[in-house]
Amino acid sequence: MELSFIAYLRGRCRSLPSIHLGIGDDAAAIEPTEMLQLSCTDQIIDGVDFMSSETPLSEAGYKSIAINVSDIAAMGGMPKAALVTLTLPRENSTKIAGEVYEGILEAAEKYNITIAGGDISTYDGPLAVNVCLLGEVAKEQLWRRSGAKEGDAIVLTGPVGGSLSGRHLRPQPRLDLVQILQDVVKVNAAIDISDGLSLDLDRLCASSGCGAELNIDSIPIHPDALLMAKESGRSPFQHAWSDGEDFELILTMSQHDADRLSQSHSDLGLTQIGNMVGRTGLWKKNDRKLERLPPQGYTHNSNTTDVVN
Repeated sequence: MELSFIAYLRGRCRSLPSIHLGIGDDAAAIEPTEMLQLSCTDQIIDGVDFMSSETPLSEAGYKSIAINVSDIAAMGGMPKAALVTLTLPRENSTKIAGEVYEGILEAAEKYNITIAGGDISTYDGPLAVNVCLLGEVAKEQLWRRSGAKEGDAIVLTGPVGGSLSGRHLRPQPRLDLVQILQDVVKVNAAIDISDGLSLDLDRLCASSGCGAELNIDSIPIHPDALLMAKESGRSPFQHAWSDGEDFELILTMSQHDADRLSQSHSDLGLTQIGNMVGRTGLWKKNDRKLERLPPQGYTHNSNTTDVVN
């Protein structure tokens, strides 16, 4: 199965000038550049991150690339090449691999990524797809979680909540905004929303040694969250606060830059939801008082819990 499938992939995968040697040898060879090299990896597993009985396997393949693209975008970079490892059930392994790769190749084409190599194995267990994505960014343009400053505006790139109604299977990482933002403002800190708006914002705050004072009424709520709230017993805000897998970006920048950005690029759909403050934690503006908000979202060893109203 492996040799024939590798031959199939070599015929389907695009190439980039920086990929000196791709699929077919013991390792890929990539030409170095003057840019900082970025790398990230994520794995999705049948029964945990998707259900093969309910989801086309091409969607799982697409998601495996897209969630890693979101991580590169959160660093201010551009993706270049991917190494893909498929761990396949023994039964129908070739068919499954082909279906998964249809989605992988679709996402790779959309985001200008070369599949430079990887691995394929079979076992008596569920399908797992692991992607190691390589990217690059200019050293002076690298975004980190730890760069937020007191007084920074907190900016959200789009509406959140309700992703489990289907958006989580075909995420749309905000790579489209990276170059625009790099050209217009100085982003001090960034993180993508994979585990929940509040949980990921709290991680950014912790890395930066700051807290966040939020105007929760300004948080843009996705229509999917409104629909899910009708059946879940949770409010639309609760879904927006903690659902996760939105793959929007949380950015911080000076208030001056945020104001300038809202005037010059009002069509980007960006929303300021608060400011960074010196006291740690997440805080809600409530008349003249401040109310501390508990971060909530998906953690990899527990279930999501109820959140504030």
